[in-house]
Amino acid sequence: MQYVKLGKAGMQVSKLCLGTMNFGKPTEEKDAHVIMDKALEAGINFFDTANGYGFEIYPGRTEEIIGNWFALGGVRRERVIIATKVFCPMDKNWNPNKSGLSARHIREQIEASLRRLKVDYIDLYQMHHISRGTPVDEVLQSFETLVRQGKVLYIGSSNFAGWHVTQYAEQAAKRNFVGLVSEQCHYNLAQRSVEAELLPACRHYNVGVICWSPLEGGLLGGVLKKQSEGRRAKDWMQKQIEANRPKLEAYEKLCAELGTEPGTVALAWLLARPGVVAPIIGPRTAAQLEAALPAAELKLSDETLKKLDEIWPSPWGGKEGPEAWAW
Repeated sequence: MQYVKLGKAGMQVSKLCLGTMNFGKPTEEKDAHVIMDKALEAGINFFDTANGYGFEIYPGRTEEIIGNWFALGGVRRERVIIATKVFCPMDKNWNPNKSGLSARHIREQIEASLRRLKVDYIDLYQMHHISRGTPVDEVLQSFETLVRQGKVLYIGSSNFAGWHVTQYAEQAAKRNFVGLVSEQCHYNLAQRSVEAELLPACRHYNVGVICWSPLEGGLLGGVLKKQSEGRRAKDWMQKQIEANRPKLEAYEKLCAELGTEPGTVALAWLLARPGVVAPIIGPRTAAQLEAALPAAELKLSDETLKKLDEIWPSPWGGKEGPEAWAW
């Protein structure tokens, strides 16, 4: 496994990030523990979760599962960079102060996450979404306080636009605060809209990019061969398959010519993108984790990258904003 710095942070993380959203349901706790053990054995030291994960059981359940795994001891906590998030509603009664990025909610949720994870600090604390009703200074002040208290080492964002990354970076600089070191966004071969503004903003401010849904819900994981299996058989996925069938046929044919699994190629493509730190793999089983591991070592040729661009072209013609729409 190779390791890279997380944006401007000095901390180094593995080039694959273990996503845990499936832990609790459909992946039971004992199986989740096996997956985390195998990930650590493979050199993955970067685990991503959120306070709201496990919502199908109750919000926070996934953090509890990870905390129980940490409690097993050994080198688990010492070796793992744990990233969690704050924003999601944590009250079934929809208490307006139990969601978002208000100072109150951040203060409550950091304590709850620390308790559930059974740790005394979070390596990377991320804003799960932009909080349009909360002043940026209020949010940054809350995170600064957590850093001073030693409860958080670094902060990051998720689902931000390029404008939001710029806004937070500039405000943090005025406050003499490090600010964002990472942005977690929806990015893969089939979903490239972030290339226009978000990725250039992240590179400008040295904010590392973490990619969620790197296989577009399984679409890029060899779906034509597996389209009758599991969630691939569901109506929404079948519609996706039909809408993208010519691209998928060309893509899976290219992967077969390379002798490489489609999912591995999709992950390796992301790792070849400038500014990308790690794609988030979210295995439901240990076998799915094993299948993702080769991507960390696969280097795609320039010719292959060109062919992938031809099959899955950028909506901006490979340009970045503002050149994508101006002259």
